[in-house]
Amino acid sequence: MSRIKALFYSFWFVATVMVVIVLMWAKNSSHRTFRRMWGRWQRYAVGYDIEIIGSPDPQVGLFIANHQSIMDIVVLEETHPANICWIAKKEIGELPIIGKILTLPKMIAVDRKNPRELVRIVHEVDDRIKNGRAIVMFPEGTRHRGTKMLKFQNGAKMIANKLGLKVQPIVLIGTGAIADSKEFRVRSGHVKIIYLDPVDTSDSAWLENTRTKMQAIIDEHENSAQNLAENSEISEQNSTQNSASNSSGQC
Repeated sequence: MSRIKALFYSFWFVATVMVVIVLMWAKNSSHRTFRRMWGRWQRYAVGYDIEIIGSPDPQVGLFIANHQSIMDIVVLEETHPANICWIAKKEIGELPIIGKILTLPKMIAVDRKNPRELVRIVHEVDDRIKNGRAIVMFPEGTRHRGTKMLKFQNGAKMIANKLGLKVQPIVLIGTGAIADSKEFRVRSGHVKIIYLDPVDTSDSAWLENTRTKMQAIIDEHENSAQNLAENSEISEQNSTQNSASNSSGQC
């Protein structure tokens, strides 16, 4: 059933992206409003709810988040109060028509195979921040499977250090279970967006230390979910046994 839902959602997702592109084309000054509306449409279509823990610091220039699913982007597009600017792979921007979802709102496209991109990226990040944007990126570079994050790439550290940006981590819980592109499944569920305290970037190992803190929170939630499932299973077994005992006693 979740795969049938994924098929329908794929068409819905592309259709709503096209609608937002048309809206931005018509009135690009309101692109943040249209993007937030688009995120809300996805939540209504899939049927998940969002819990936000903590809050984004308005002084932060760079937010870094773990990456499991397209839903990471969707939930932050809907809920983040700032006019966020994504650092995304350039292949998205090169897609016919769909690529306008990056170029119209002036997101930053990155060629991950070109190490000389850093100078341009730093310049564009600086430009977006001066125009009131907040930068969001996935330091893993790509989606991770399961609950273990990939190694963080140095791009976030280099950008933050070069521009002296305040950095805040975001831990996303549950997005991978809602939309799993590898298994081609979409299901309803619960998403947590956890804003950690801003990072002390004066520590030379701040990026590695931040990954460790984020992973610890993911592990904690995973263990809690497993314990809850086990307790629920035990409770259900006890209930079944009690019902069987009562039935035997009545006989």
